[in-house]
Amino acid sequence: MDITVYGPLRSATGEKTVTLEFTGTTVSDALAEFTAAYPRATPYLYDGDEVRSSVRVTVNGERAPLEAPVSNDAELTLMPAVQGGSIDG
Repeated sequence: MDITVYGPLRSATGEKTVTLEFTGTTVSDALAEFTAAYPRATPYLYDGDEVRSSVRVTVNGERAPLEAPVSNDAELTLMPAVQGGSIDG
């Protein structure tokens, strides 16, 4: 499985796209295996044991919920929320 990452996840992987041997069946399984391989990504994707609601995942270019099925030959994109900035008024 090829996984393309954006934002702070790139510092966790060292590359924009990584390849992961995937043995699960869902997007949630893929995230768990990704963070097992790249533990520094965990705080960007999880809040405790739950995937952050701001995390966006696409499978083969289409947005996918965590329970969506996914195969080992899929292409995932992981986008954590981008935070920062403020408006002074």
